[in-house]
Amino acid sequence: MKPRMIIPMLVCADAARQIQFCQAAFGAVELSRRAGADGQVIHATLSIHESLFMVHDDSPHLGSRPPSPDGSSPVVHYLYCDDVDATIAKAVVAGARVLMPAADQFWGDRMGRIIDPSHHVWNVTTRLG
Repeated sequence: MKPRMIIPMLVCADAARQIQFCQAAFGAVELSRRAGADGQVIHATLSIHESLFMVHDDSPHLGSRPPSPDGSSPVVHYLYCDDVDATIAKAVVAGARVLMPAADQFWGDRMGRIIDPSHHVWNVTTRLG
């Protein structure tokens, strides 16, 4: 059987806040959410355009941990959008911090790097050519 797609799963200290951030910053749509008795997000599925990703709260029993707050995440999410500058501005209003301001890159993208309130790192990009 061939794999059909990869769906990233973002582990967060506060998954509900992460969902709100993704909605406000990137226009994400929440497709589903399961909450535990304590209100923690056990699992949520969101989409940005045609791309899916999952979000859940810290799950020590699964060995899943949220990223470090210093921006040294081993995973960087690459988000293509129509207007990188406007998207980064919306992300900052929603609580992100700019790690690298948007600039034209030699490979033909305009790209900036942000860290969201849950400490996930995103390259926000618009194709120039």
